[in-house]
Amino acid sequence: MLDATGLGFRYGRGEWIFRGVDLQVEAGEVLAVLGPNARGKTTLVTCLAGVRKPTEGEVTRRAVIGFVPQSHGATAAFSVLNMVLMGRARFVRAYASPGPADREAAAAALDRVGISHLRDRDYQTVSGGERQLVLIARALATGCRTLILDEPASALDLRNQARVLGVLHALAEDGMAVVMTSHHPEHALRIADQTLLIVNAADIRVDGTAKLLTGATLSSLYGLPVTTPEVNIGGLPQRVVVPDYGIRRPSAG
Repeated sequence: MLDATGLGFRYGRGEWIFRGVDLQVEAGEVLAVLGPNARGKTTLVTCLAGVRKPTEGEVTRRAVIGFVPQSHGATAAFSVLNMVLMGRARFVRAYASPGPADREAAAAALDRVGISHLRDRDYQTVSGGERQLVLIARALATGCRTLILDEPASALDLRNQARVLGVLHALAEDGMAVVMTSHHPEHALRIADQTLLIVNAADIRVDGTAKLLTGATLSSLYGLPVTTPEVNIGGLPQRVVVPDYGIRRPSAG
């Protein structure tokens, strides 16, 4: 669904943001992109989505791309339904209005992410988690088969993080290719088949998530001690990410 070969980016003749990125994401797979702040995660996914042109290398898109940026804002008072209808722009002739097929596609996208009940609400009045789901629905309304998201769970509480991750996992199970950036290695462990780590401009690592996200790798990546113990969650053993913030407080009792 999505391939990148020798992908690199820099501004003008400045230092490389990243270089030598090779990846492949197939239908039904989730790729998580991790790295510290200012390492180029957003730049990479915008190159993959076609929003930004890479300095070198090639991206092959074998399906329509739906892109969900970080921003949750709206400059005007649009309803949730109208926000999703914007995803149908490529199907609507110039100066024409969305037709029945466009409204049907928008309604189906809202239903797919579980927020049909919000269709008539003002987008500016719904919660942060609901806004993120609206933006995902807008991308789905394009008819995409590859979904690229930049920080889809940023600034969300735990419940809404789980809600968004659940939607992305379900979309992948339905055969969509998903690429997402995150500051939460835990999110990658929960839903990503592959993870790409941007350690620095020349050190890009791509591998199976369980194999790549070890305590040693994460400790080196983020510059603090991290362990990945296995715990029982919902009756199944699963690895979790435990950073050591270096703060010691006496335990209660």
